[in-house]
Amino acid sequence: MASLLDPSARGRVILVGAGPGDPGLLTVRAVEALKSADIVVHDGLIDRRVLDIAPASAQRISVAKQRARHTLPQDAINALIVAHVKTGAIVVRLKGGDPFIFGRGGEEVEAVRAAGLPVEVIPGVSAALGCAAEAMLPLTHRDHSSAVSFVAGQCKGLTDQDWSGLAGKGRTLVIYMGVATASDIADKLMRDGVAPEMPVAVLERGTLSGSRAIRTLLADLGSMVDREKVASPAIIVVGEVVDLSDAEDKLGRWARISESVA
Repeated sequence: MASLLDPSARGRVILVGAGPGDPGLLTVRAVEALKSADIVVHDGLIDRRVLDIAPASAQRISVAKQRARHTLPQDAINALIVAHVKTGAIVVRLKGGDPFIFGRGGEEVEAVRAAGLPVEVIPGVSAALGCAAEAMLPLTHRDHSSAVSFVAGQCKGLTDQDWSGLAGKGRTLVIYMGVATASDIADKLMRDGVAPEMPVAVLERGTLSGSRAIRTLLADLGSMVDREKVASPAIIVVGEVVDLSDAEDKLGRWARISESVA
């Protein structure tokens, strides 16, 4: 069976992971897919240099999503993709990070297959992996963490989500889309038994210009996000591995300032 990337195969969808931001983290196969595109349906945070890889003749359609405000609802995005494929176009659905990690890639694959159309998925470097690597933060470590979990911090009914056992000694928890609910997340984890002094890092704009990696203790997470005016995109990492990273210790900085004033 010929690859869906065969230029002679028309009318198909290629879900492409664009990685955490830096165009240098695109896979070779992702670049090949972009160069073949007639239509690029892309997320809002995709770097312009990534979009420029597609032919100048390719139509670029933004379906940017922000908290509580979407350019198009997901059903409409699905319908848009299917409609263009039915014209015989090669549609690249370009997603930040990896399509199958909080990217709704599974929903889009289902919609395309339900329409009887071919679809391929090209994985990307997820935000967790890319941002952690930049901050020299190992998500697993033989001495500190033998398990890592990914959760979404922006889900409806956050307090009802069962995160028990995902954070704590010997484990790493990575929270996507958690900046706006950072205080609630910290309270939730501490109620579930995670120690208030557990190290936590916030990795803001990872791999992009202006990126920051800052850390504190779990009990101070919400306050640090407010003090430092952290903005999306950012991920939160909870676990002992945070202490191994290059993230700046913001709580320690404030403690030193207080001591000097005293």
